[in-house]
Amino acid sequence: MSNTFLDKLTLKWKDGKFVCVGLDSADLKLNKSVIDQTFDLVCAYKPNSAFYEAAGAKGWESLKQTINYVHQKDSSIPVILDAKRGDIGNTNEEYTKAAFDGLGVDAVTVHPYLGKESLEPFLKRSDRGVLVLVKTSNPGAGEFQDLKIEGKPLYQVVAEHVKSWNTNNNVGVVVGATYPEELKKAREIVGDMPILIPGIGAQGGEVNMLKNGLDSNRAGIIVSSSRAIILADNPRGATLKLHQQIQEALK
Repeated sequence: MSNTFLDKLTLKWKDGKFVCVGLDSADLKLNKSVIDQTFDLVCAYKPNSAFYEAAGAKGWESLKQTINYVHQKDSSIPVILDAKRGDIGNTNEEYTKAAFDGLGVDAVTVHPYLGKESLEPFLKRSDRGVLVLVKTSNPGAGEFQDLKIEGKPLYQVVAEHVKSWNTNNNVGVVVGATYPEELKKAREIVGDMPILIPGIGAQGGEVNMLKNGLDSNRAGIIVSSSRAIILADNPRGATLKLHQQIQEALK
């Protein structure tokens, strides 16, 4: 049986699991507690590298141990490193080694500004996932992403390009829940590629708009929530609530 990033996700989607918990903390004890409480409810975990890098060498070690703990707890759960990497090719070679070989993550977020050529080190790793920023969840996203290129917003042009990069069936896109109409348009463009959807909860994205991101199998979405879960008094309860809200919204 193949064990690619997409394979792992597809199994979780078949179980009706779409929640991705953002492990935005270098506190290993907290991360382990959250994982213990939520692993049977999620489709993925997503540590953001910034929170670990800020803590120096101890933070990087915590990141490695957090990833290892997920894989020990349930090897079928993919881990997405939210690092938004993107540089010239030989630098991306090193980023690729750090993420996939050093840390052992299943997927990584990248930005497309330098073009496909620069991202080849990621794209050629057919067993791992590459999630490309298309329409981000922040309020100022439109400064560049909504600029018109031959009559179309740039985010749509990016989505079209990213779809053509998916020759190894390992590419997805990132589209914020805070832009539901753009989410719908992105889905139309990328077909059945996975969409990582940040912005639910603290950033104001609404669960009932997630249906705009569904693929032809009524799946295909990775719904990320960080602070609303890991800072909750009861992380399991918060995760279960979001899981149930998603189920209701997708009916």
